[in-house]
Formats: sequence, structure tokens, C-alpha cells
Amino acid sequence: MQFINAKADLVTEALDGLVASSGGTLGRLDGYPHIKVAIRADWDRSRVALVSGGGSGHEPAHAGFVGPGMLTAAVCGEVFASPSVEAVLAGILAVTGEAGCLLIVKNYTGDRLNFGLAAERARALGKQVEMVVVDDDVALPDLPQPRGVAGTLFVHKIAGAMAERGDDLATIASAARDLIPRIASIGKSLSTCTVPGSAREDRIPPGKAELGLRIHGEPGVEQIDFEGADEAVATMAARLPESDADRVVLVNDLGSTTPLELSVLTRAVHRAGIAGRIIGPARLMTSLDMHGVSLSVLDLKEGEAELLAAAVPMAAWPGMQTLAEPQIRLLPDGLTPIAPIPSENPRVRGVIEDVCALLIAAESDLNALDAKSGDGDTGSTLATAARALRDALDRMPLADLTQLFPALGNEVSQTMGGSSGVILAIFFNAAGDASASGANARMALRAGLDRVGQVGGAQLGDRTMIDALAPALDALPQGIDAAAQAAREGADATASIHRAKAGRAAYVPETNLAGHKDPGAEAVARVFEGLARALA
Repeated sequence: MQFINAKADLVTEALDGLVASSGGTLGRLDGYPHIKVAIRADWDRSRVALVSGGGSGHEPAHAGFVGPGMLTAAVCGEVFASPSVEAVLAGILAVTGEAGCLLIVKNYTGDRLNFGLAAERARALGKQVEMVVVDDDVALPDLPQPRGVAGTLFVHKIAGAMAERGDDLATIASAARDLIPRIASIGKSLSTCTVPGSAREDRIPPGKAELGLRIHGEPGVEQIDFEGADEAVATMAARLPESDADRVVLVNDLGSTTPLELSVLTRAVHRAGIAGRIIGPARLMTSLDMHGVSLSVLDLKEGEAELLAAAVPMAAWPGMQTLAEPQIRLLPDGLTPIAPIPSENPRVRGVIEDVCALLIAAESDLNALDAKSGDGDTGSTLATAARALRDALDRMPLADLTQLFPALGNEVSQTMGGSSGVILAIFFNAAGDASASGANARMALRAGLDRVGQVGGAQLGDRTMIDALAPALDALPQGIDAAAQAAREGADATASIHRAKAGRAAYVPETNLAGHKDPGAEAVARVFEGLARALA
């Protein structure tokens, strides 16, 4: 399902939404549904007009870049379909004055024919029109007609800046033609796209990525094993031409790559040394909801960096930045706790190692359980902390519970994200305080649990880890087997608690919780069951 009304109205309604939210900076031509053209509302025809466009589905390109310093008009076709000759001609005639017009066209047959014929008709009407064709896709280096993809935006921005400062048509067209051979683009995706009204084509199997997949969802050059963000960037970089020039890279989200992923990819771009300047990462020329990324590079000549850096008011354009090494600042004094004196206790070490191994092995199960009531990361959160704790055992005071409890609290506070890390840090630090006051291990842990209830507000029956931890600690005087059984019964009972009163599950509908155990309580039960086996 998609947030659309009728497929036939998708592009016109989307264009209306863009114009409505522009604050009056954009307008559109009459002529729906066949003529769909976004134009600058403030255009006075005194300067060279820049017109681009093509099939819709690549938003924000091209209509999102209509404004001062970039495009004067964008001619929109249906999804992945070139606009008609009449639509392109309407766009040209609406914005072209004596200074003339430059058409910036991506190298697709439909776009070349429709924009080219519209240019001829405009010239016949006395308009001064030039056309440039962008062919930046290097996925197939021997292809006689490479396609135009996200590198087209370099031409939009540089030509747009030149037009904004008043350069004439001949100068702008010549600069664009000189620019295009220095642009190269390559894309990689983990999925195809969902064309409105059609089912997604599951062409790319799990574990694979498609290299060279283009902006209409066409098959790529080859399917290769996916081995992470660094490898993805390295594979794309290897297809880009080598150069010692001052180079800028445009990092483009093809539709559904998350900001977190884009930042990881940008780190890989920086480490790969592809360019010294960057535009993005951002959604600039998408392929609907494709889960992919493309890299476009431009070898800069004198003055072009300033044109790319010139500010424009369109929110879709992210601007250009210089890639730089992160500035690392020292941690503030007092933030890092005093490191305890390491000590050895093979039995304690073995118990902790067993618990860590158990939590790591339970990662997928706990994530699946958490997906019913939260965001599906409980298992990963606990497994991450378990791996870190396992690696930190050599510096732990294993022979002294008074020091070990707060050391465990400090460790999980640094390695476990979310509320779980804070809760367990409070739990272990409070247990350490009680142990230092003479409490035995069970009493110390019970004191830690009481402190968690005071600070976090959760109580027995609220559908949290407390529902397993409290009965386990109460049963501990009868032995670890009794504690494990009590923890298991408490965890299982959370499946019948359909309304949580604390934690993330408190915001989840009761129907989602019914029949599913709380993942925190399940983790506690598994830990006590593991302890029972280890201490048998």
C-alpha cells in the first residue's frame, strides 16, 4: 500500500502539494492532466531560463530544484515516462524571454526526442533555445549511449548559478557542454522500486546487491554479494574514473536508504578518498522507494566550486561541504569512573562468561519478541553489552563483589544503549552500595532492584523485567534452581498481561501484547536458567 489516491492523479496531486508548500515561490501552468510544469513564480524573463524535467518518480528532481540559482521550470511526465512535446514546449514558452533558454536533458530516448522536438518548435516560434544532454552513467563503460542520472544535478547547479548572475546563453551552454564529459555516476541497490499500482519485483535476492541499477528500476550490470557499506562504496569507486583533479562527490539516496545508512556510506566515501568535497548525502534524484545509493563525481575546473557552493533557497538542495577528518575532543574531567583494581576468581569469571554467551545466543529470539511490543532491539542491545563485558573481564575485580557490582554497572552504562543500560547501571551500582554496607549477594541484588523501582517507577505486574527478576531474587534463598523456576514463571506470566504500565510496551496496543512475553523478563529468565545450569 502507498499513500496515494488514484494512480492517474498521482503526479498532478504531488505537484499541487509541492506548489502549495512553496510559500508562494512556485507556480504551475494550467493544462492538467497532460501539461504538468512547475515554474518560478518570480520569473521575469530577463535572464537565461533553465528548463529540465523528465519522468516523475525521481523526486525531489526535478521540480524540487526550481528556484533562484537552479531551474526556472521543470516539466513533469508520468512516473518514469517522458513528458510530451506539448508539455515541454509549454514550459519553454512560459519562461523564455530575449535572453533565451537552455534545456538540460537526461540521456533517455524519450526525453531526447520530446525535448529535442519541443526545442525545434520553440526555435520556429522565434525563441533562442539550446539543449545539452547529460550521459553520466558509467555502469556500462562501452555503452554508446550512456544514460543520464544524478550527475545531471551538477549541470543544474552550475548552469543555474551562471544564469542567476546574468551570463548569456552561449556562455552557459558552452560551460554545460564542457562540464558534462567530466561527470561520472554509478549506483548500487539492495532492492528494486515499487511502481505505483504494481507489485514490487523481487529481483534481488537476500544477501545480494545490484551494481549499476539505474533510476527507472532497470536491471543493473551484475548482482554481487553484499558485504557491507565499505565494500559497497569500494565497488562503486572502482568503476569511477581515476583523477587527480579537485573532485566533488554527490551522495544520492535512491529512495529509501535511511539517514543512518547514508552517514555510514558517507564515512566510507571519505575513507575511500573519492573526493575532497561533498554534496549530500541526501535524496536528490531517487527511483521511488529503491533501497540504494548512487555516487556522482565531477572533476572541477577553476570557478566551478564557487558556483556549486553558491547558496540557493530550495530545501531539497543540501549545499556543498569540504570533507574533513572528525575533530576529536578529550572527554571532560570526571566523566570516566575510577578504574577498579583487577582481581581473579575463576568461578565468577566462568559464570559471567556463561551468561554473556547465553545473551549473545539469544539475540535473535529476544529481538523477535521485542518486535511485538517495541522496536525489536532488546536482543541486540543485550548482546552488544554481553560482548563488551566478556572482553572486559581481564580488568574486572572478579574476587570482590563490593567492587564488582559497581564495575558491572559502569560497564553496562557505557556499552548498553537505551533505557536498559541505565536501568542495569542503577541496579548494579545500588547493589554495590549495599554490598559495601555488609549485605550478602542476594540482599545486595534485592537492594539494587528496589532502587530500580524507585527511580524507574516500574513495579511487579507492570510487564517489565521486574516480573521475572523480583520473584527470582525472592526465591534465591531456596537455591538457584528455585530462583530459575520463579524467574521462568514470572516471565511466562507476562504473556497474559495485556496492558503494560511501564516501559516502551506501555505505548503499544493491547492486541499486540496478548500472548507474547515481555522480552526483558524473558532475558532475565534465561539468565537464571543459565546460572542454574552453570552452578549445578
